[in-house]
Amino acid sequence: MLYNVVDIQKILPHRYPFLLVDRITDLTEGKSISGYKNVSISEPVFQGHFPDHPIYPGVMIIEGMAQAGGVLAFKSLPPEEQEESANKVVYFMSIDKAKFRSPVTPGDQLVYEITVSKQRGAVWQFDAKALVDGKVVAQAELKAMIVDK
Repeated sequence: MLYNVVDIQKILPHRYPFLLVDRITDLTEGKSISGYKNVSISEPVFQGHFPDHPIYPGVMIIEGMAQAGGVLAFKSLPPEEQEESANKVVYFMSIDKAKFRSPVTPGDQLVYEITVSKQRGAVWQFDAKALVDGKVVAQAELKAMIVDK
């Protein structure tokens, strides 16, 4: 374990019920990150999606991948800029080539694997995958920017 949920909350502004990364298991600054979210039936989203057939929404999977990418971007900043990260936030710029390959249901562990495809200044582009039991369930190209709050 690299970062637990308490550590992640020191990096990202997200909180329950919208913090969608439970743990970071691997991070190579400027290159890649891996982490996961344990999907539980107690997630508030399952009250309406769908009560008799719970499926974790694709938009939440994309957001979880983006949050993992945000951790990667912040932790890839030079040390002096990381200290200022409390005054910064990561904004989504685009989602491209999103594909959903298999449903995610309560009890699944959603593993995020994010790699940097481009980085220029404050703008980051990621190739993102989400897996359950080693099988890709979603993927997308994500672009984000670190900005002042």
